Formats: sequence, C-alpha cells, structure tokens
Amino acid sequence: MTTTPVSTAPSATASATASAQRSASLISTLPGHYYTSPEIFRQEQEHLFESMWFCAVRGADLARPGAFRTVQVGRENVLVTRSRTGELRAFLNICRHRGARLRTEEAGEVRRSLQCPYHAWTYDLDGKLIAAPNLVRMPDVDRREYGLVTVALREWLGYAWVCLADEPPSFEETVMGAAVERLGNVAAIEHYGTQNLALGKRITYDVRANWKLIVENFMECYHCATIHPELTDVLPEFADGYAAQYYVGHGAEFGEGVKGFTVDGSEGFGRLPEVAEDQGRRYYAITVKPTVFINLVPDHVILHRMFPLSEDRTIVECDWLYAPEVVESGADVSKSVELFHRVNAQDFEACERTQPAMASRAYRRGGVLVPTEHHIGMFHEWLIGMLGGRDGGSLHRRHLDERAGETHP
Repeated sequence: MTTTPVSTAPSATASATASAQRSASLISTLPGHYYTSPEIFRQEQEHLFESMWFCAVRGADLARPGAFRTVQVGRENVLVTRSRTGELRAFLNICRHRGARLRTEEAGEVRRSLQCPYHAWTYDLDGKLIAAPNLVRMPDVDRREYGLVTVALREWLGYAWVCLADEPPSFEETVMGAAVERLGNVAAIEHYGTQNLALGKRITYDVRANWKLIVENFMECYHCATIHPELTDVLPEFADGYAAQYYVGHGAEFGEGVKGFTVDGSEGFGRLPEVAEDQGRRYYAITVKPTVFINLVPDHVILHRMFPLSEDRTIVECDWLYAPEVVESGADVSKSVELFHRVNAQDFEACERTQPAMASRAYRRGGVLVPTEHHIGMFHEWLIGMLGGRDGGSLHRRHLDERAGETHP
C-alpha cells in the first residue's frame, strides 16, 4: 500500500501570517468575524449607533412645520419633525399607549399633530399628548409624562444629529472634534457654509457590505490608482496611495490643468464665499465616526450618511450641496456629481467584492495594512475600545487572542 507523506512544513497561509507578523511594514486588520457576526453588529448598534451622535436628516428637507422623516438609528426608529414654532424635534417613533409605530412611511407631512393609527392617541409636534379616546375621563393622566419619548438633537452643517443615549457624549468633542482632528480647527470646515448650501443632487446606494468596510475604504487611497481613474486624473497625488486623511490638515491639490472638481476636470462653479484662497484648489475629506463622511472642494460639499441595517447591508445617502444661486439658476451640476458618483460606485463595488471573503477561513485572523493604511488601525483600536470597553473586554480579549494565533469556535 502506498501512502502519501504528510508534510510537516508550515502551510502557505501560516507562512504568510508568520511573515506578516515579522514585517514592520504590515499591521493586522480586524478578524473576519467582525464583519459577519450578527452579535458584533448588535453590540455596534448598542454601543455606537445608539450611544453616539448620528447624522439623521438634512434640516432643509423638513422645510415646513409638520414635515417629518423617519430614520433607523441602530435598533430604534426615530421620528424627526419640525414644530409649529420652527424648531426641529426628534422622538422615538413609538406610541406611548400600546407601542404602535406612529408613522411607517420614510417622509411626509402632517398639519398639526401626530396621531397613532391604532387607538388614535394624538401628540402635538412638540411630543405632548393632546388627545385620546376618553382621555377627559382620565384626569390623572399627565399629558407630558405620557408624551412621546424625546431624543436629543443638535444641528450642525445644516443637518440634524440625534443621540439616543440618556446622557449624550459631548457634541463638540465627538462630532465637531472630528473636524478639528482632521483640519486643525472647526473654522476650516465652517468656511464652506454648508448649512447655507442647497441640495443639488441626492443619490441613495444600497450596499451589500458591512459598514466598517465602507469606512476603511473611505479612509485610504492605496486603492485609488487601481479603481479610481477619474479621481486620480483630478487629484494626481492620490495615485501614490496616500489619502487626504493620512495627513492632518492636508488637502489633496488639483492636478495641473484641472479647472474644477468635475469628472473631466472642466471648470465647476465659483468658489464658495468664505473658502480661503489656499483652499481654492484642494480637496479635504473628514470621517465623523461612526457613519459620516464629509468631502470639501472649493465650489461644493459632498456629505455621505451611512445607515447600517445589518452586518452585511448598509444604506448610504449621499448629498451634493452647492451655493443656493447655482441650484436656483438650474445650472448643470452633472459633471461634478458624476465624478463622485463614479467614485462611490467603484468603492461600493469593491466593498461588496470584499464582504463574502470576511467569512472565509483565509480571513479568520484578518488581513494586513500597508504603511499608507496604518491610520485605519487607529479606527480598529477605537472600535475595539468602544465595544470591548463596555462589555467587560470580551471582544477585545478575543481579538488579541486571534492576533496571537489562538483559535476560537
């Protein structure tokens, strides 16, 4: 009988892993289960999306009193509306009587109040209970106590940011602080006057990938020369693999002969009024953890909001914002929209290509980051801290064990 000898040499996978561990140029990523585990996604919902500030709605979309939009924030559905006195308000989209959802549509408008279609409990636009069948026979019912559950709300850059936490973290430190961390000061982003801009185009993308893959992709440009020919034509330095976010305060400069941030490098629109001259031919990118990307160019702003729905599905809503006179004049914005739409499509295709591999045994211990991607490691450490620090460290310990080569069921 002939037997096939069993090799005692390390496998190719083990050799590659050992080589990566020895290389100072490569650092490890998160293991694959961070992108496929429903349990990890549940913890992200609890400790990130439901605990941090979440960019929910563009304020101008709710132009009149009674206009509303419903938004999924973690496991909760939030109703954002404009009150009769003009302020934005946010509530859990739940009737206080028997828990029916008040509004099931994504957007709409009511005249004066929000009425539950189940038992007709009715609330004013400030959330107070104002009517219910036989309510006058229950004088002991406190109409404010049984009003809608309020959600904290702040407005910045023309958007309503909501937070479900009982004690929200500092907005200045966690949201505005992202601009300071990236650009050096808040003024650098406020010069773009985003809150005064008009919506030129909105595209919604349904991405079959984990939200973290989208964040990681946005943070690096190692892939730019491979999949973004239009972008690297406009921003040639991106072809070298260094993303704008790799350098604090750095904005990628337009290429020689490029006149605007457009798909063919042709002229865009006039520089926004308060944008500094030294920002006049540069692109800046900001990640506001966990789910917002802000892109700044001289004549417009592009803002992405992610709505993670499951461990392998993310809705991304992308707004292109221009000076009001540009939109009101009916100017053709298609060339500037097309540039980043192509970037989005290329990026999201790459993320969808990557998602299935997260469940592969080849990615059980993760992959590696090259030097131009090392800053993504800081995002991973932040994530581990947010999750592990709040659940006794079990996820953190598991991650460290896997980096050390231990196996887990």
